[in-house]
Amino acid sequence: YIGQKTLIMKPNNICHYEDDRTAEWVRPCRCRGSTKWVHQACLQRWVDEKQRGNSTARVACPQCNAEYLIVFPKLGPVVYVLDLADRLISKAGPFAAAGIMVGSIYWTAVTYGAVTVMQVVGHKEGLDVMERADPLFLLIGLPTIPVMLILGKMIRWEDYVLRLWRKYSNKLQILNSIFPGIGCPVPRIPAEASPLADHVSATRILCGALVFPTIATIVGKLMFSSVNSNLQRTILGGIAFVAIKGAFKVYFKQQQYLRQAHRKILNFPEQEEA
Repeated sequence: YIGQKTLIMKPNNICHYEDDRTAEWVRPCRCRGSTKWVHQACLQRWVDEKQRGNSTARVACPQCNAEYLIVFPKLGPVVYVLDLADRLISKAGPFAAAGIMVGSIYWTAVTYGAVTVMQVVGHKEGLDVMERADPLFLLIGLPTIPVMLILGKMIRWEDYVLRLWRKYSNKLQILNSIFPGIGCPVPRIPAEASPLADHVSATRILCGALVFPTIATIVGKLMFSSVNSNLQRTILGGIAFVAIKGAFKVYFKQQQYLRQAHRKILNFPEQEEA
């Protein structure tokens, strides 16, 4: 009975205190028995917890799955327009943020492509090339420069070379003198990590790809200063850098491979009894 000192037990403990004779009661769902009635104030508090600030979210009874019929007082015309605008902004906000982010990335790629062209070809020559080019071609071609650099960086040609050397190193004895241990048998084949197994590897690929034109330009000026063409000098510098870096990387990865292959687990030391 409502007038008695009873504890109303609704699912998820909607009511947490003994009934109050002056409190407003409501039957919000299809539940029967002791879970049929609940305090209006307790139910309001529970709905607030479920909606988490989103007043338009639907809330249902966790026991009978009946959706609560939630109504609001009628709004005036000004408040109605403001509420409608708020809802439209809330729905369009994520799309607008995504568009701004995509646009920012695109124009950053365009700027990076233009700077790369001037760096590789030369400042004046690069400006002349971009001034004579079709604007549509620039808008499409310039953003592809960082994309192609990243895709090229993801090609791990050193791993393929290393596998071929491990497979055919017995037939080419000269490789053992250059890279010791390549043709030696190993007690076990260690597991190798995935190239993109962690965010650090992905970050290294991204940074390495974007800084590659600068490195190629510097290496070209240091090693091929006799070449007059900026483009040819940069291309030669890039090839030299990739070849030298790849050779060191192959040697380093082979040493890591041998170190993992010869890894041993020691016996646990026995403690002397006191």
